[in-house]
Amino acid sequence: MHELDQAPGPPVTAAPSTTSPSQTAPSAAGGGRFGSLGPVGLVLAGGISVQFGGALAVTLMPRAGALGVVTLRLLAAAVVLLLVCRPRLRGHSRTDWGTVIVFGITMGAMNGLFYEAVARIPLGPAVTLEVLGPLTLSVLASRRAINALWAGLALAGVFLLGGGGFSDLDATGVAFALGAGAMWAAYIVFSARTGRRFPQADGLALAMAVAALLFLPLGIAEAGTRLLDPTTVALGSAVALLSSVLPYTLELLALRRLPASTFAILMSLEPAIAATAGFLILGQSLTAAQAAAIALVIAASIGAVRTQVGRSKVPPLPAEGQ
Repeated sequence: MHELDQAPGPPVTAAPSTTSPSQTAPSAAGGGRFGSLGPVGLVLAGGISVQFGGALAVTLMPRAGALGVVTLRLLAAAVVLLLVCRPRLRGHSRTDWGTVIVFGITMGAMNGLFYEAVARIPLGPAVTLEVLGPLTLSVLASRRAINALWAGLALAGVFLLGGGGFSDLDATGVAFALGAGAMWAAYIVFSARTGRRFPQADGLALAMAVAALLFLPLGIAEAGTRLLDPTTVALGSAVALLSSVLPYTLELLALRRLPASTFAILMSLEPAIAATAGFLILGQSLTAAQAAAIALVIAASIGAVRTQVGRSKVPPLPAEGQ
């Protein structure tokens, strides 16, 4: 998703903040009929950036391996965010640091599992399976009877995606994608907790640094000196820019003017964007059943978000850190 991470992924996806996005966004009425086209475009651009960054990461894997790509992506994103945010290191409690460390662990795990997934299965199905994590969290949080419908749609989508038994998809890749979805759900929880304890994006920058440090030994073990190759470093930095820095910036700008519910619905479109990126960049075509499966999961995500918003004011899903 959207990290951000999604950066992840993910959906997607926004960054922790001490202010609710819904509080910073003006009313739809005030903006007029076309007032939200700007921020909607920003969110869609962020989603496109995340998924095309994921597609670029797949092309980089023969050079550095999945774990090597994750390491380069996290390191580059951490450096940029630390330089931009310059988070304050003093004045935080032990609980604050514990929260941001767990946030960093979930962020790293989400990215690592997702990249291992896309190394084995197409990008569109991988993101679709990953979205089940935040979708499940959304359904459980709402606790309304209608959520049985959204859960049923999602399950039907998963059944179609696997052709009745995942015979067309690598089982290990499917397991990694589902694991990434579980970490995305955990990412959402700890993103909110971190946002309450750290101002602006300070917590995100620190968590990214934690994730990068944790992944560094894994990346070195898999890729070794290949991580120092200038071309590999440049491509890894481009992945970090597309998958973390750029979407985070775009979504942060959008959330100042966009209602939280609209943002969450737009994030639900990421599987379709991922399938498009996979087709255009990687030549990964979808069968009719897989396309229908992605459509069902998107419908379930949008339905769950609308049900949630109708019941209470719930913040949107942060972008995932793919």
